[in-house]
Amino acid sequence: MPFSLTWLPQVLLDAGLKVAEQPGWRTRGRGDVGPIKGVMCHHTAGAKTGNMPSLGIVTNGRRDLPGPLAQLCLGRDGTYFVVAAGRCNHAGRGNWQGFTAGNTNFIGIEAENTGHLSGDKADPWPAVQMDAYRRGVAAILKKIRANAIMCCGHKEYALPMHRKPDPTFDMTDFRSQVSAIMAGIAPAPTIIPPTDSANRPTLRRGDTGKAVETIQTAVGVPVNGTFDAATEAAVRQFQRDHGLVPDGIVGPRTWATIAG
Repeated sequence: MPFSLTWLPQVLLDAGLKVAEQPGWRTRGRGDVGPIKGVMCHHTAGAKTGNMPSLGIVTNGRRDLPGPLAQLCLGRDGTYFVVAAGRCNHAGRGNWQGFTAGNTNFIGIEAENTGHLSGDKADPWPAVQMDAYRRGVAAILKKIRANAIMCCGHKEYALPMHRKPDPTFDMTDFRSQVSAIMAGIAPAPTIIPPTDSANRPTLRRGDTGKAVETIQTAVGVPVNGTFDAATEAAVRQFQRDHGLVPDGIVGPRTWATIAG
């Protein structure tokens, strides 16, 4: 029998976001949720490469904590992966605005990020991912008729204080931007154009063709003409090495850098 949060994909799609429903999500959960009061933001502390390498762990859990670990995952390219319609083990002990049953009353979003701000594992948040994070939270809050204060970071909810560090971005600023989206006064998101000035196509995971072969040659992966996981990982590394947003998408700036 499906759990309560079967409305999640449509709400995100209606907000113009990319959504990938995972097999069995409608009946996945630690039982059903209670009244949903807000959204809790997390980061995965996962691998530095890949779009959503933590998807399996969030879905199935880990040795010390059974899954699912959140209703939603958010990939580095701004895609929402719908994992569960029921209650998830994402919150633990804590309090936000007087609500202490985080797993029961909050929808959890696990966004892919290492959680490191410096060093070899530093992982800057791609603009496309942050835009999707804000717009997804705003859409859910509007659905449940809550205002932006009912979005919290795990680091704000968790007790004792400082027990959790996620997410690494400033939650006060995040809520301010979520509020602007909900009020309809936020600027429109920047959309990557389908081609650049040289008529080279924007490429991402799943694309095929000669242009993909050109990219694969440039980033040093086997040339097969399919923009696969290995190609995406190599593109992200290329982007990091050249000071670009590591979103794994080959748009105008990445093309220009590759063309030199």
